[in-house]
Amino acid sequence: MVNFEGIVLNPGFTGSSGKAITIVFRTKAAGNTPLTFSSGSALANDGKGTNILTGIGNANFSIGTVQPGAPEIVTPAEIAGTPEAPVISSLTHPDPNKWYAESSAKFNWNVPKDITAVRLLVGKIPNAIPTITYTTPINSKEIADLADGIWYFSVRLKNSVGWGAVSHFRFQIDTQPPEPFAIKFIDGTKIENPKPTVIFDTTDSLSGVDYYKIKIGEGDFFFTTPEIVEKNPYTLPLQNPGKRSILVQAFDKAGNYTTAAEEFEILSIKPPSITEYPKDLQSGEPLIVRGSTYSNSKVTIWLQREKDDPKNFTIESDQDGKFTFTADERLRDGIYQLWAEVVDTRGAKSLPSEKVTIVVAKPAILRVGSWAVSLLAVIVPLVALVFILLFLIWYGWHKFSSFRKKIRKETKETKEALHQAFKALKDETEEQVAKLDGKPDLSEREKKICNNLKKALKISEEFIGKEIEDIEKEIKK
Repeated sequence: MVNFEGIVLNPGFTGSSGKAITIVFRTKAAGNTPLTFSSGSALANDGKGTNILTGIGNANFSIGTVQPGAPEIVTPAEIAGTPEAPVISSLTHPDPNKWYAESSAKFNWNVPKDITAVRLLVGKIPNAIPTITYTTPINSKEIADLADGIWYFSVRLKNSVGWGAVSHFRFQIDTQPPEPFAIKFIDGTKIENPKPTVIFDTTDSLSGVDYYKIKIGEGDFFFTTPEIVEKNPYTLPLQNPGKRSILVQAFDKAGNYTTAAEEFEILSIKPPSITEYPKDLQSGEPLIVRGSTYSNSKVTIWLQREKDDPKNFTIESDQDGKFTFTADERLRDGIYQLWAEVVDTRGAKSLPSEKVTIVVAKPAILRVGSWAVSLLAVIVPLVALVFILLFLIWYGWHKFSSFRKKIRKETKETKEALHQAFKALKDETEEQVAKLDGKPDLSEREKKICNNLKKALKISEEFIGKEIEDIEKEIKK
């Protein structure tokens, strides 16, 4: 729908006819398109604004397409019996309705057996008659380094009767990208609005802009149409706080593109303020936290117990920006950290608020009882352990004392036995030595043996006596 209103300053327009407005429509698809005028007026410059428009006409447009691989125009033959127009196809530019960035084109056509010559022509005129003759019939042709624009490739065949009908194949070349353009942020490149509005638009003088590809930050490319972009300003999708870049590629209908880039920053809004919270909370009591932020906004409360994973809860602030959070579950004993974030009605996000600490513990009386139970749980095993150690010490000492008494008894008996045995040995040895001493005819060797026996007997008596005394001293310790 098009609305138009204008005025020509005094003395106004004079004449029987004139152009008031020119409207250019862009074709979207093939088919019949009616054009109607719903209302209109032309006011006379007579001081009364008299409507002098006598009528409004209508129009109807029929928009067609050219089928791929088919000639756009066929120039009929002048003589009967001459060859029919050949069917032209192209591997490089197959669709006459599309644009291609390839400047070299190759064409093929059928050549019947009775053909004696072929004429070709490449040019800008749709129904031009070919003039370049090939006396040896060919069925393909490649043309290189063609300029941008709309071209027509024409083929005409000859048989024994004469030259036949002409086929004209249209193909379109566009090797140049759209015009350079810039991305402009309406509210600046540093804004709180999470959906910034931008202006970017360009033109392509030949094939026209087909679509735009947009990439924001590290995200994937997404597409948008020229129709959406032309409704500038263009609104970007929802963005989180932080710095990032935007890259826009404008593609023409031949696949050529021009790129523009810009950087911007989404500023975080002010975090919520936690105004009331319990620093100490008894087990079983509900946790209630109050705060303030933007009106009618979503507030996320984060609650973390010591090294546990944090849990989040979402509530909404009222029209004055006040909010109250009441925990659904009773909190276990421990130390908790609590903080908040907010998303306003535009979708703008805040950074986390400052963390507050809440200590959850049992009531004092329960804590004393719990302390006593914990203390007894330590003392009772400790006392039992002491008694066990004392018993083991007593038992060990008792066994050791019995052992010492037994050793003393055995040592005493051994001492007496040794003493008697040694005394008997001594008496026997002295008796034998005395017998030897009484003999007058002892040899020197026998005298020496007798003296050695005396000495050995004395030394043995002293050694055994000393060892027995040492054993008695050790047992008495």
